[in-house]
Amino acid sequence: MFKEQLKISLLSLLWLSLLTGLLYPLGMTALSQILFPNQANGSLIFKSGKPVGSRLIGQPFDDPKYFWSRLSATSPVPYNASGSSGSNLGPLNAALITAVKGRIDILQSADPDNRKKIPVDLATFQSGPTPHPLTAALSGDA
Repeated sequence: MFKEQLKISLLSLLWLSLLTGLLYPLGMTALSQILFPNQANGSLIFKSGKPVGSRLIGQPFDDPKYFWSRLSATSPVPYNASGSSGSNLGPLNAALITAVKGRIDILQSADPDNRKKIPVDLATFQSGPTPHPLTAALSGDA
């Protein structure tokens, strides 16, 4: 009885792994390549035959009617995936506080009628928990 149940369980595991881990993903990939080849390949932008970006990811917007994406910390070229990292500026660094205040000024001048608090991630280049001095700068308490 135990051997029969073990055999059924292992065959089910093998079949479902093959179906959901291989056949289904390959089928969806093939179908998307046939029906939506541009989108399935990332809506890439090419320059001189080389992919240089995507029309959908990391595009900067400066009009209040658009959703503004999170800032890019990949200077000197913004939204450069090969150089993605943080600024490594500490929370008390004057350059970081100046940059954050500058970004707040830009956001407030782009939408002067908006009196809501600016989300921390929209004004900083940081990720993860926001240190206290940045929170104070964003809330106007600095």
